[in-house]
Amino acid sequence: MTDTIFALSSGSPPAAIAVVRVSGPEAGNTLRALCGRIPPPRRAVSARLIDGEGEQIDRALVLWLPGPGTATGDDIAEFHLHGGRAVVRALERSLTCLPGLRPATAGEFTRRAFANGRIDLAEAEGLADLLSAETELQRRSAMAMAGGAFSATVATWRERLLAASAGLEAVLDFGDEDDVAPLPPSFQSGLAVLQDDIAAWLARPRAEVLREGYRVVIAGPPNLGKSTLFNVLVGSEAAIATPIAGTTRDVLTRPVSLGGIPFLFADTAGLHDNAGDEVEAIGIERALEALDRADLVLWLGPEGMGPQGCWEIASQIDRADALVKRRARHRISAISGAGLDALRQDLIETARKAMPRPGEAALNERQHGLLADASRALAGARSERDPLLIAENLRLARVAFDGLLGRTTTEDMLDTLFGRFCIGK
Repeated sequence: MTDTIFALSSGSPPAAIAVVRVSGPEAGNTLRALCGRIPPPRRAVSARLIDGEGEQIDRALVLWLPGPGTATGDDIAEFHLHGGRAVVRALERSLTCLPGLRPATAGEFTRRAFANGRIDLAEAEGLADLLSAETELQRRSAMAMAGGAFSATVATWRERLLAASAGLEAVLDFGDEDDVAPLPPSFQSGLAVLQDDIAAWLARPRAEVLREGYRVVIAGPPNLGKSTLFNVLVGSEAAIATPIAGTTRDVLTRPVSLGGIPFLFADTAGLHDNAGDEVEAIGIERALEALDRADLVLWLGPEGMGPQGCWEIASQIDRADALVKRRARHRISAISGAGLDALRQDLIETARKAMPRPGEAALNERQHGLLADASRALAGARSERDPLLIAENLRLARVAFDGLLGRTTTEDMLDTLFGRFCIGK
């Protein structure tokens, strides 16, 4: 963290403007080297950028942002220059030649913000989700996490837990003295309320379904219009649709947004007992695996033969030999479009109920696991009578809270998280 790093922090050139950011102890000297001076803090100033050979690189707006009150917590210099490829390359060459500077790696600016206490781990995870958000629902949920909504809640829980631990420690240290009473009834009730608050968060829809999309698998025997329906729902000819049985040999997936809700649709091989060859048999096996991972299955096969919880879909209703279903949830024709609008709307409403509410922070797998650990520790504390065992369970709950905010982390986990960011962020 003692190096000074730089990177293009705006979009790839060519563009109207390119923003190159420098962060670290040499940021001020970088301004002196290229501009001949350090401008007033936090004020955009026009300046000529001169390279080491005295040649002008560009005329740009420069900013001097002294730490620690910056995005990374370090001194920062920003150069807002013309966004041509040659202009950006010329500035990057000059920066490389300056002592103590090196190009940033992916996510390194944000990782410095975390290391310098500008953001915590939950906020960093929210920021990573914000950068990858493609729908409005994803954006709003990521904004809530990146903005510190969950972090503030965890901090409040931690303070309540520390207060409970302090009361317990007083009993452990001074329990034989007259001026310290045993644990009051409010101690147990306080832990119960805290555990209920955590349970409410654990019951929320998870971030994975929001990030990856509501997974809808189209399944059934061959030649019932699965691939045709798949193409209509994803809005492209992604799957090959023919009357030949066994055309689809693998699971084909496509992400798509319907009504602002992210979906992941999957087309699968036709399910039947007599595979024509080894490749088709593998495709059927993968189709069955996809059914197990699905949030919802659209079953186009014989009524009552689909997996539990599936939607019975009567497909190809414009054909004389269409499969008859008496209790179909939807009756459709992917060719004429009959029933498709109602199917889409039903999918949107169903998926919306499985998603976090707009603007509501959602827990990812890591956060959910740690919060579940805290809940189990609190349950253990409530079930014990020995103050020492109660104290140990409270300590375990605090460890889980600290892990949520990044106060106890591993380098491998941090490498994985910040590797999701682009260079320059």
